[in-house]
Amino acid sequence: MAQMEHFAARAGHRPSPVDSVVERMHALRADWPAADGVAVFNRVYLAVTEEIDRRIDDGGFPDRRAAVTLDVLFARRYLTAVDAVATGHRPPACWRPLFQYRRHPGVRPLQFALAGINAHIGHDLALAVVDACRALDCEPADLEGEFDRVGDILTLLEERIREDLMPGPDLLEIADPLTHLVGAWSLDRAREGAWSAARLLWGVRELPGLAEEFTERLDTGVGLVGRCLLTPWR
Repeated sequence: MAQMEHFAARAGHRPSPVDSVVERMHALRADWPAADGVAVFNRVYLAVTEEIDRRIDDGGFPDRRAAVTLDVLFARRYLTAVDAVATGHRPPACWRPLFQYRRHPGVRPLQFALAGINAHIGHDLALAVVDACRALDCEPADLEGEFDRVGDILTLLEERIREDLMPGPDLLEIADPLTHLVGAWSLDRAREGAWSAARLLWGVRELPGLAEEFTERLDTGVGLVGRCLLTPWR
């Protein structure tokens, strides 16, 4: 019902490839229990994607084609990881901790949300920039404006996520290890790392062996951070 209402409300807008991504995320939200760790991230990412789609429609991105291309290719990396797990295959290393711990009773919703954001920004975003450059026949510098605008939306939503999912700051919660864990991770630093990684990958695109090695190590490193973010607290 919520999915139908969402698309009914948007019936007047011009359809775009982002709509199919939003529809898929709504379907996943309907299929998974609310407490499922991947479902927690999916709700967060759905809100991000809907906000980006709304701003694209409102003219918030000067280069609509570049914004849509980057957004869709970015989302596909998450959806590909979901499909891999659903068909019995291994997702990229950056996503494995979230799928492995998705039903752990000692992991809190905020941890699930941040672990998903870590995987998607730390690994997928860099690769999506390279994918978009190939699709649009352009350089990373040509996408920097769209990259920054998407990043600004992510930062605003991350603040909302922390407010919604983080317990209130009373004395016990300030001493809670979770407070220190999530405080050690920064979306801004992850964004900066993703942009640097994208530029590096683009620079070595004619050296497939080196590009593959760097991508594999990026994937592994982001996965290790995700595992730390999902440390059970009870």
